[in-house]
Amino acid sequence: MQRSDPARAFDAPPSEADLAEIRAEVARLHGELTRYRLVVWTGGNISGRVPGTDYFVIKPSGVSYDELGPEDMVLCDLDGQVVPGSFGSHRAASSDTAAHAYVYRHMPEVGGVVHTHSTYAVAWAARGEEIPCVLTAMADEFGGPIPVGPFAVIGDDSIGRGIVQTLRGSRSRAVLMQNHGPFTIGSSARDAVKAAVMCEDVGRTVHHAREGGELIPIPQDRIDALFDRYQNVYGQSDQQDEPR
Repeated sequence: MQRSDPARAFDAPPSEADLAEIRAEVARLHGELTRYRLVVWTGGNISGRVPGTDYFVIKPSGVSYDELGPEDMVLCDLDGQVVPGSFGSHRAASSDTAAHAYVYRHMPEVGGVVHTHSTYAVAWAARGEEIPCVLTAMADEFGGPIPVGPFAVIGDDSIGRGIVQTLRGSRSRAVLMQNHGPFTIGSSARDAVKAAVMCEDVGRTVHHAREGGELIPIPQDRIDALFDRYQNVYGQSDQQDEPR
């Protein structure tokens, strides 16, 4: 695996006892990708940062979704290197591992990263076209249009660089990597999965809306107000850390 940053020294990896919860959560969330039809065959992946550490767990490469369990999640450091001797270390990590690692290194607030091959989001990416903010649901969830990231090769950290370059300073938690597909980020793996579900949903709706006629954009001040309300008021007060 190629990486352009110099190797770093990390703290000792967490024990398997400390990893049990995040392994189970990330394994379970892969079922949400199939439930919402965001992936086909073995494509796509989810990773989750191990809280308070320089490590994350990620889906193994090329393994069927119905064969994934907590013990199959691959533990990696923030250079994207598999931790030897850990559960799942006999498997190759996802081909997008370097991209996930780059995001975690450069966006420390991110706790989860998701990549899907969902049909409508990929179609927008194939055109290299952002999804315009013409729905209140988009304003709520993404705070504006869903942007397009640059074309990048798979296997090194080029995709991660494109994700960070596009999303840093943006309110959107989704980016459409040109000719590839959507990547989403979140405060947790679950939060990133929700963003992936919503990205495909609005991508589909806006696509069909445009087939019927001219789209009506939402004024920026209304987008700002909708986003602020959704992020700070919507939902239950005792669930502030949960995806809304």
